[in-house]
Amino acid sequence: MPRQPESEGRTMHRPRTRLSRRALLLTGGSAAVAVSGGLLAGRLAGGPDESSRVGVFDAADTTEVLAPTRLAQTTVAQSFAFDDTRGEVYAVQLVQGGLRLPDEPERFSSEVRARSGDLCVTRVPADGGDLQHMVLRGFGHGVSMGVQPTRSGVWLWTESDADPTTGYGRAVARIPFEPGAVLDSDDPSVRHHRPVPGSFANQPVYDAVEHRVMVAYQTARKPDRQWYAVYPADSFAAGRYEELYAVRQAGREPDETFQGCALYGDHVYQVTGNEFTDGKGGKGGNPRSSGGNTVLSAVDLRTGRVDGRAPVAAALSLPYREPEGLAVRVTDRPRLCVGFATGDSGDRRLAVHAFGPAGA
Repeated sequence: MPRQPESEGRTMHRPRTRLSRRALLLTGGSAAVAVSGGLLAGRLAGGPDESSRVGVFDAADTTEVLAPTRLAQTTVAQSFAFDDTRGEVYAVQLVQGGLRLPDEPERFSSEVRARSGDLCVTRVPADGGDLQHMVLRGFGHGVSMGVQPTRSGVWLWTESDADPTTGYGRAVARIPFEPGAVLDSDDPSVRHHRPVPGSFANQPVYDAVEHRVMVAYQTARKPDRQWYAVYPADSFAAGRYEELYAVRQAGREPDETFQGCALYGDHVYQVTGNEFTDGKGGKGGNPRSSGGNTVLSAVDLRTGRVDGRAPVAAALSLPYREPEGLAVRVTDRPRLCVGFATGDSGDRRLAVHAFGPAGA
């Protein structure tokens, strides 16, 4: 039976899984580099400046990995993930208002799309070719997502079974990415996973290095407290919810806006923040002159404690800058990547900036 968070006073965790041969094959050996190079070096060295270390990454070591890029919709990107076997980026957005799909009786507003949990997933090819996308109706808000590479394409890990009153997912699904398709959450082909029955705001991520899936979720008993639970991906997909770790969210202040999470090694990574304001108040009172309120933090899965927290100074020159999504890229070295929605209203774009391993 899946664990219910009945005891608020303890952190549950189990030993992490070993690196699988399948993960090594999928990443072309880069997983080994991540563990023996960046991950271990970060743990041993800790980085030259502990104030910028977040888990095993350095929030001061930043590079741009995706210049501002248009997606299939004009709305802000909610989150993104990588297919490191092909060098491609997948991003999820809410379907824009005013769009009418072929089988729909009318054009729906952005408010209706958000409340219904209608999402659009865009594939950004590595070669700069044409974008491809699919629509997921009734799935959720898209705060986080996962991409699991296969030999022929990818599986998308996403929230599903959107609550019609909030638009957030009450379950998790794994579905194949099919360019041009429109898939409804109640389609018989969609299997809804409910590892913690009755939970809401279920938000999955996928760890391609150790072949794990993590679900962020909330419960009615403590709706203001988010949990993170980690599972072996194959067992989870088969309906066996065997927790490796389960910890409460930590390292986030009450007034900070949660914008995404990622899983790597022994840590959950989190990003919070808002778009810039004009300095006259507004959401978060976040003028550009302040450097913004975007913050990275890490929670150690083994202890449930915060292991680093630092402000993000990347991409300060973007004309519009709102943190949206967090993912880990494992290529020549592991990098923690933050997405930023940018561009004008009605023409939003996605930019991604990466943070290297601490002590590298």
